[in-house]
Amino acid sequence: MSDLRVLSIQSHVVFGYVGNKSATFPLQLHGFDVDGINSVQLSNHTGYKVFKGQILNENDLDNLIEGLSENKLDCKYSHLLTGYVRNDKFLLGIVNIVKQLREKRPNLIYVCDPVLGDCGKLYVPKELVNIFQNQIIPLADIITPNQTELEFLSGMKADTMENALKCIKFLHEKNCKMIVVTSLEFCDESEQLYVIASCISNEKFFIQIPKLRGKFFGTGDLFAALFLAWFTKTNDVATTLEKTVSTVHAVITRTLNSFKYCSGDNNEQLNLELKLIQSKDDIENPKIFFKSKKL
Repeated sequence: MSDLRVLSIQSHVVFGYVGNKSATFPLQLHGFDVDGINSVQLSNHTGYKVFKGQILNENDLDNLIEGLSENKLDCKYSHLLTGYVRNDKFLLGIVNIVKQLREKRPNLIYVCDPVLGDCGKLYVPKELVNIFQNQIIPLADIITPNQTELEFLSGMKADTMENALKCIKFLHEKNCKMIVVTSLEFCDESEQLYVIASCISNEKFFIQIPKLRGKFFGTGDLFAALFLAWFTKTNDVATTLEKTVSTVHAVITRTLNSFKYCSGDNNEQLNLELKLIQSKDDIENPKIFFKSKKL
């Protein structure tokens, strides 16, 4: 556990907690050095009325990796974590990075959060789906899609447990070792969410959790970072799932409790910034609110 260093390629915001801002602090608390490459640098997340900033292109990415390589620093990484990517050439650059890092450290663990969309819609160019399917997923040790991303990556609906498992099976056939679906909502259980972790060995676990009111940004980034940390520590899928889900639930609950709801429509969605720093104790030593069960 003394040689843990993550190269994290994700978005960055000046204000708030998404992308690298959401992943770095939890990983550091768990003993990882974290080196961030920001695929975009924005003033705030895109849920706000206005957001401004800069976009890293594939040439910028190549230059950064080249600098690491020329200083023989690209052999330092035990883990690679990737999240939001805006264009196909940048994503193809990540394919090359995985291969380059594994030439130096064949046992590098690659955790991929395939950030494609949510609520049934893509918010990245559709060309990225094919690259994820055929080039990224076969290289990944762990992927952490939400329901929308699972459906786009598999080309099938995940509207029932049976169908979700078919989607997962399709992705395992791409040679991905572990698929962790961060949220599944079935039409007959609208107040409940499911989280599933499936290993290529056919071992599967799930947790059922209640839905919480609010529109949150950065929870998927937090989930992927926590899963990476806990699985590295425990090498146990069921325990990792319990600790990750319980931590994310605690952070969301603290975030909700820090806001007073305005009177009005009960269905009003609130853009809430995660209370990440205030959740330090939960991140380090989560109380287990939810137990995993075998599927």
